[in-house]
Amino acid sequence: MEYLVLTSIFKTQKAPFAYLDLQILDENIATIAKRAKGKNIRIATKSIRCRYVLSYLLENLPHSFGLMAFTIDEALWLSDLGFTNILIGYPTYEIEAITKVFSNPKHSESICFMVDKLEHVELLHEIASKNQTKANLCIDIDMSSNFPGIYFGVYRSSLKNEKDLKSLLRSSTSFTAIKWKGLMGYEAQIAGVGDSVPGATLMNKISALLKRKSIKEVALRRAACLKVLSENGIHLDFVNGGGTGSIESTIEEKGVTEITVGSGFYQSHLFDNYSNFKHKPALFYALRIVRKPTDTIFTALGGGYIASGATDPNKQPQPYLPKGMKLIKNEGAGEVQTPFVYHGKQPLKLGDLVFFRHAKAGELCERFNEIILVRDNKIEQIVPTYRGEQKCFL
Repeated sequence: MEYLVLTSIFKTQKAPFAYLDLQILDENIATIAKRAKGKNIRIATKSIRCRYVLSYLLENLPHSFGLMAFTIDEALWLSDLGFTNILIGYPTYEIEAITKVFSNPKHSESICFMVDKLEHVELLHEIASKNQTKANLCIDIDMSSNFPGIYFGVYRSSLKNEKDLKSLLRSSTSFTAIKWKGLMGYEAQIAGVGDSVPGATLMNKISALLKRKSIKEVALRRAACLKVLSENGIHLDFVNGGGTGSIESTIEEKGVTEITVGSGFYQSHLFDNYSNFKHKPALFYALRIVRKPTDTIFTALGGGYIASGATDPNKQPQPYLPKGMKLIKNEGAGEVQTPFVYHGKQPLKLGDLVFFRHAKAGELCERFNEIILVRDNKIEQIVPTYRGEQKCFL
């Protein structure tokens, strides 16, 4: 969308604000569905953080298959709202919330817990037993690759291979209040690492090489774990893998029944740097210019929306429109003001809006109470984010 069109749409809108282009979102939905080639897709809620958008995705995404929540409180809230098939992506030790799940048949049926240690299973078994029900469990297998001298991946699950899985199953045989529902393996080093980063030719080649080696290893490890489960008479409802950046490789594994996707819908700028796909940015935020220190430097109010993870320049917001904006290295995006150098063609003045993209997807929603939904160059609806509904889960 052109800069002048945007400023016309939002000419009376109070800044700062976030907006979502529904036409682009629809394009990304279609692209992701095409990439998945009929495989079920589980939506990662942490990358969306707006229940209206979650409903929109479930209604419009072919082969959508439930949600992956990031906390138990979020899962309970979503279940209360009528969402079903909710997998909690991370283990939990919140006793009161776990008890709420097992004391309500609606919740206990809809919510599945993530485990990777015997202690996780013991806790869930104990509370489920007290409530005379069964805990739905998903086993999280580590999918990182440990090459000679290089740990390629993230520190996530304690279950590193099929031997660890066998040990967990043996130790859990006496637990009668559990049901093995699914298996998950998130290959973060493939799904979350770009291999087409501008100006990083050598590192791109290294990343691509490591990815190719890791893809083969991940497939073998997952298949071995599924064999162990089958040999133990365990028949799963789902096998989850991958993320936005690994759809092409993950769907090739026959044992995988579903892919988790989140960031690709909004297409935050960290996901621009992949060789295997190109989505379009759909979610943005706008700031208003309030200062002009020099002829080529403008200062916008607010904007210090830095992404989580290892801190580096890539975690800063990215100037979007008008073209020709560039953050100042020594200041970056500030808590209450964001200066930027501007050498674009579109004249700017005090009071004008400028538009940015966040490095990560759902994190932007923690900064705004609302998302403005835009379609056909006009505001279609304004909906609350999790924050706007007074929900802060982490």
